[in-house]
Amino acid sequence: MKFETCHLADVVICRPDVFPDARGFFREISRVNTYAEAGIDLKTVQVNTSCSRPGVLRGMHYQRRYVQSKLVTCVAGAVYDVIVDCRPGSPTFGQWFGIELTAAGGEELFVPKGFAHGFQVLGKDPATIVYQCDDYFHPGDEGGVHWASPALAIDWPVRNPILSDKDAHLPPFSPDLQFPEC
Repeated sequence: MKFETCHLADVVICRPDVFPDARGFFREISRVNTYAEAGIDLKTVQVNTSCSRPGVLRGMHYQRRYVQSKLVTCVAGAVYDVIVDCRPGSPTFGQWFGIELTAAGGEELFVPKGFAHGFQVLGKDPATIVYQCDDYFHPGDEGGVHWASPALAIDWPVRNPILSDKDAHLPPFSPDLQFPEC
């Protein structure tokens, strides 16, 4: 497993060893001691999955009081995964990072508490994402920012995504929003 950082504090890109052969491939999705050695202390209490068809964009979501760290993995297809630092005291508040996660490559993204998260399906096949979360989802504690917020200027690969009604009506990013309490 190789670990990389980006310009956003506490974010980690995980690149597992993939062992391909004529049958397909093998890779570890989660190994607590390896992540802990890299500074990722994720005590998973809930695992979620979502499957989305090509062109779908989900996000940008966060929890307000019951903040979650999560390890995001694409297990089928490919996505462009994006996070936004929504921690008001952070030096990178309001900045975003995007990375392509693919089932074939096995890339994982560790998303710390206080970040909005979303993704867009790439290619012509559906994509399935698995989220390992360190806190439970609490309905009613959700927040989010609009995927096309001018203040963020996220460079999404698909210009006219398929959105849920909820995601289409999220507010634009603004320092005045109610952000995660971390």
